[in-house]
Amino acid sequence: MTKKLRVAVLFGGKSGEHDVSLSSAASVIQAMDPEKYDVIPIGISKRGEWVKGASSIQMIAAHLNTEILERLQGSLPIASSEKKEIENGPTFSKEEVDVVFPVLHGTFGEDGTMQGLLEIADVPYVGAGVLASAVAMDKVIAKKLFAQTGIPQGAYMYFLKSEIIKNVEVVYAQIESTIGYPCFIKPANLGSSVGISKAENRTELQAALALAGKYDRKIIVEEFIPAREIEVAVLGNDDPKASVVGEIISSGDFYDYQAKYVDGESTMQIPADLPSQTQAQIQELAIRAYQALDCSGLSRVDFFVRKDNGEILINEINTMPGFTPYSMYAHLWAESGLSYKAVIAELIQLAITRYREKSELITTLDMN
Repeated sequence: MTKKLRVAVLFGGKSGEHDVSLSSAASVIQAMDPEKYDVIPIGISKRGEWVKGASSIQMIAAHLNTEILERLQGSLPIASSEKKEIENGPTFSKEEVDVVFPVLHGTFGEDGTMQGLLEIADVPYVGAGVLASAVAMDKVIAKKLFAQTGIPQGAYMYFLKSEIIKNVEVVYAQIESTIGYPCFIKPANLGSSVGISKAENRTELQAALALAGKYDRKIIVEEFIPAREIEVAVLGNDDPKASVVGEIISSGDFYDYQAKYVDGESTMQIPADLPSQTQAQIQELAIRAYQALDCSGLSRVDFFVRKDNGEILINEINTMPGFTPYSMYAHLWAESGLSYKAVIAELIQLAITRYREKSELITTLDMN
């Protein structure tokens, strides 16, 4: 009998996307084949406490079906089910875990910090490495690399929060003369549409900058693009593959947090109703963006397709896209012929493959 892999699933975290992570992690756990994997849930509270055992299961219990919840609870040692286990740091090692699946969104999870910790812990982990995670999370840096790679995108500006506080009238004038209204204001380092606003005038711009400033010290302002919102999933390491192309039809004015995770009324059209040539171009651009940032494992790449002339513009890349019931990533691969369970299995294998390849590299210099 083949030995089952011990997979530590990390979730929660000190992020504005904490709650999204809980739902995503529960979906991932429920999709994992119990014949192949022993799941070790590890939660991180909003205060940064690491919890395991019964406490970690409790964090995601509301998102689990009864069968999975009972299975996880039944796998606990008696001692761990009787106490709250809180740690000040990571609760795994190579001796305890075969691979880590960090289902963490946003800061302190998807931005390279957790990936750096996992590199130091010397354990295989699912998803992009330190560099790709950090660059993809910072929308400004990612946009600069997209531009260098020749991937078309909309007009944007960015400002530091301190700059806005010191010279707010100048900032207003620069935005109005360069970008104009309407425009979108976003924290540069966040996802799941947290902290994003659409401004139609200076009053709304002021409120939008203040909101974004609550989440990040760097704020990005983007032009409004009358466009369709298109997404494509990418899977792989050195030879990534792109899924079919899908379209988000938002229930709101734009695809914000409410539309993504709360009301459940936004719809997905997979495949998107686009000419085959346009779809092929989007897939090619998605892989180019993926490789430009040196991604691995998985990413979801988001695009705009202008309604007036069909121009394709990249929006952003997400190195740990949502896995909730409303998320696009799994649906795109399902339509491409790869089931959710198969995606999970592939991601775990990709993590192990990348770890083995890196382990073969020379990291010390023998001067003797």
